[in-house]
Amino acid sequence: MTMASTKTKKGIILINLGSPDSTNVSDLRKYLDEFLMDERVIDKPWLLRALLVKGIIVPFRAPKSAEAYKKIWTEEGSPLIVFTKKLQEALQARVEEPVEIAMRYGSPTAEDAYAALTKRNPEIKEVIILPLYPHYAMSSYETAVEHMREAYKQKKYPFSISFVPPFYKNGFYLNALAASIQPCLEKKYDHILFSYHGVPARHIRKSDVTGCHCLQSEACCETPSPAHQFCYRHQVRTTTRLVCERLKISPDKYSISFQSRLGKGWLEPFTDVRLAEMPKEGIKNLLILCPAFVSDCLETLEEIAMRGKEIFMNAGGESFTMIPCLNTDPLWVDAVEQMVTAEVMNDE
Repeated sequence: MTMASTKTKKGIILINLGSPDSTNVSDLRKYLDEFLMDERVIDKPWLLRALLVKGIIVPFRAPKSAEAYKKIWTEEGSPLIVFTKKLQEALQARVEEPVEIAMRYGSPTAEDAYAALTKRNPEIKEVIILPLYPHYAMSSYETAVEHMREAYKQKKYPFSISFVPPFYKNGFYLNALAASIQPCLEKKYDHILFSYHGVPARHIRKSDVTGCHCLQSEACCETPSPAHQFCYRHQVRTTTRLVCERLKISPDKYSISFQSRLGKGWLEPFTDVRLAEMPKEGIKNLLILCPAFVSDCLETLEEIAMRGKEIFMNAGGESFTMIPCLNTDPLWVDAVEQMVTAEVMNDE
């Protein structure tokens, strides 16, 4: 399917998380400082956040993160950047509108993407922005949107901007995710673990537009509420359930966990803890995937495929199969095309 030409000139930006420029410790310091000083990631007053980030976290984590990135770095560079560029190329081959990419942290910046679009077509009147996050969270989708808006406000660009909403229950996305899992179901497995990026519980409460629904009961995610539009836990549960329904996987064969926590009070159960517990529960052959990410990155390739596997196997596991992110899978490209096309049509 090719996007139809439109009377008003349009462009597309795909925005992803970002990556350091290299595996040098200095570049990790720069990247982590930008990332962790984001008030939607560490939601503390600026002074306290600066003391924590610049005085404690970055000096301690930068050398370790540099070593972790070295394990996954490719000749082309950071996997997340490489996969995002390849997704851009795959989408551009299908649509007439110019497609650019931006990163929330690092390069290319929002300004770079806006400038690239206007250089390619000075007559652009509207830019459709797709944050590459399936689920709404302060520290992912929300900060990407606000970052693009803030950069937009800084200059008098000759176009308007609009955003594709979180696509956690988009049928094309769910079909792509289910198809990526399907081949692995032919293997011997005891359980499928859906490992999502963790967020602090307070972020869930802050995003609750009702002020009285989220995390008030174990069943809150299954109880209809306007809060679900911005509730990360509800949305990851919904994605998991809908994918497993498509694959006819019974509820006793899968579960959800949360990885990459930083501090206390984050959503549970924790992935690393579950990986250590599962073999003792008779789960020896594990399938694991990370649906919060659409591009393989440090959190999937190093944290789960390397360190996670080591935890599981050392605890008595027998097989550990990491299902890759969607990256540039043709069905995922179909989903991206469908989402931006739908946004274009909505704006007609």
